[in-house]
Amino acid sequence: MPRMTRRDFLKLTGLTGGVTAVAAPWARATRAQGLRAITASHSVSTFVYGQHLVAAQKKFFEEEGVRTPDFVVPGGGAKVVQALAAGQVQFALGDSNHPLKITEKGKDALMIFATDTRCSYANVVVRKELWDKGVMTVEALADGKLVGRKAVVAATAIGSGTYVYGVYVLQNIKGADGRPVNDHVEWVGGGASTTMLGGLKAGKFDAIMAVPEWQSAAVDEGFGKPLYDIQDEKAWNRVFGGPIPVTVGYVLKETLEKSPDLVQAYVNANYRAQQWIRKAKDDEVTDLLWKPYMDTFKREVVLDSVRYYRTIFDWDFVIEEKDYERGMKVWVPTAVEKPIPYKQAVDMSFVKKAQARYK
Repeated sequence: MPRMTRRDFLKLTGLTGGVTAVAAPWARATRAQGLRAITASHSVSTFVYGQHLVAAQKKFFEEEGVRTPDFVVPGGGAKVVQALAAGQVQFALGDSNHPLKITEKGKDALMIFATDTRCSYANVVVRKELWDKGVMTVEALADGKLVGRKAVVAATAIGSGTYVYGVYVLQNIKGADGRPVNDHVEWVGGGASTTMLGGLKAGKFDAIMAVPEWQSAAVDEGFGKPLYDIQDEKAWNRVFGGPIPVTVGYVLKETLEKSPDLVQAYVNANYRAQQWIRKAKDDEVTDLLWKPYMDTFKREVVLDSVRYYRTIFDWDFVIEEKDYERGMKVWVPTAVEKPIPYKQAVDMSFVKKAQARYK
């Protein structure tokens, strides 16, 4: 079957029920090839989810005995959570607080690997006009005289990953009055690429939480400047204290128990993709993924993204308990109400098997 585009997906499903709509012909094709079907989702096809994309393009899923998923790409992490919780997809790649939210609502979900150690969308980008007026630090966002109003900061949506990490950054950096910068700002939902960048450029937002592609675009086009860049390890550690499993593969516990072989195949394919990324040249990675998934961006922007994520990817896929506990400080109470124990939330057995097989 040809790869389903996001537009096709939206037409079929209205963002829900998509797997049901395409499952029958997909399953028939899968049986004909002798491969087992799996379903998987990530919110947007950018390099933060490069493991899915590389595993698909390099045919790692097929080599592990399962069909490459026609990824459900609904345009937001919350919709990925809904799809997995409802059983519309079996596997998801997304923010680590997502499986915790599912568990908190009474349906256990587990993190089965981590792809990075820092949050790529915890970057804070300010509009250029404010930078020119002296707003050159996160602390300066708390200065009403410099900003000219209570600073308006945009996350993709209130409650989203950009919001969770943005609030944590601004809570842990203090303004001149000794109070958290977060006390001095107004949070708003800014949407996706076009509206986030358009809002910053038009002065609707004073600052935005930015993925690397947005940060690069704002800087390159001259309407934004970074105030907080997670590539700066000292800046990251100043706020977060060390590595955190931010982007994770996750699955319902019932899927893990009923179909451990499919879970292993999924983990193996993604682990192999991560190792391929580690060894491949930046241009090789870019050429593999740009046209199939990211041609709405200029090639140079995708190349910059590949270089960016190399600095934060977790090559061994392991979620250490101390890193998980460090992350819990971020997730509670903004994302989830109460801490969830590591042993309830994480299963590293599949990663260990993948590592043993592909040394």
